Amino acid sequence: MHILVLGNTGYLGAHVAEHLRALPGVRVLVAGRSPAADITVDLAADRPKDLAALLAEAAPDAVVNCAGATGGDTVTLAEVNARGPAVLCAALRMAAPGARLVHLGSAAEYGPTEPGMRVTESAATRPAGPYGATKLAGTVAVTASGLDATVLRVGNPVGAGAPRTGLPGRVARLLADAGDEPVAELRLGDLSAHRDFVDARDVAQAAVLAVTAAGPLPPVLNIGGGDSRPVRDLVRLLAEAAGFRGRIVEAGSGGSARSAQVSWQCSDITAARDTLGWTPVHTLDASVAALWAAEGVPAR
Repeated sequence: MHILVLGNTGYLGAHVAEHLRALPGVRVLVAGRSPAADITVDLAADRPKDLAALLAEAAPDAVVNCAGATGGDTVTLAEVNARGPAVLCAALRMAAPGARLVHLGSAAEYGPTEPGMRVTESAATRPAGPYGATKLAGTVAVTASGLDATVLRVGNPVGAGAPRTGLPGRVARLLADAGDEPVAELRLGDLSAHRDFVDARDVAQAAVLAVTAAGPLPPVLNIGGGDSRPVRDLVRLLAEAAGFRGRIVEAGSGGSARSAQVSWQCSDITAARDTLGWTPVHTLDASVAALWAAEGVPAR
């Protein structure tokens, strides 16, 4: 089986490629802008027919699209998160219409939801900002493509390699820089929002199961931890892992606009369990431990 992974040098893409390579009888090809990629691809700029020529040569049985932008201006987000999946789908229709496509979406596509509620895949999508809106546009491109495709709508991933553009990676870097001085102070925004955290390794396993599942899959599957925790819990666990002895200060107005608009996020993961036989196996403590270990900071 030949599997093509786009975005393998990114956060989730690296985990997905690693898990796929562990499968027997599978050859994993990687595509992206990196010089080390097997196939040089830039979904933000390539034309469908040019990408189709590369796909025809690679002849993949399945494609996993992990390419995505979590930060940057609206144009960058749109080019990568919206245009990218649309171009990929157009190229697949031309060159490999029988290949299965697994695309990583985001729970940010749902936008504000009722506190205490687990959202299902049929819930309304009302993204609160450009990131969620562009990810939703990518999801629409995939689900309307007519391909054998599914979107894994991922919650808030935590684990080794978390980017600085997201809160887990940013806080881990700040803690590494702060050291263990008792006078150190970590100033963050409002941490009262609740998020559905999921380990990056569990996301990768969901991608593996989606690639290898027999028969058609639902157009969208929620991939999350299945519960909601205050962001404050994540920061506390990271501080404990880091041996941080200073003060954590929440400067209420310093939080992101999205946190203010989306105070609660929790996904119903029943469909993924029933369809893929998938359930998350890593706790938030384990995810935080993996994230901190990847920072490479000597024990304090």
